Amino acid sequence: MTTMTSKGQVTIPKRMREALGLKPGSKVAFEYQGNGKATIHREGKPPVSRFAKMRGSLKGGPSTDELLAMLRGED
Repeated sequence: MTTMTSKGQVTIPKRMREALGLKPGSKVAFEYQGNGKATIHREGKPPVSRFAKMRGSLKGGPSTDELLAMLRGED
């Protein structure tokens, strides 16, 4: 639960920020769904996973050990 300030500002809970991948300066959109309900979603490109970053990179690329280290986030 969060409270709106007199300026109309609210704090997005940490769990929600992490789930949406929000960082300072991120753009968010609110949509009214009716019956007093609204949704929030991140605007712009979704975060790129470490697996997606590697897509198409094996053409003469890193060795198997290097690839596994990168996929584990050991880069």
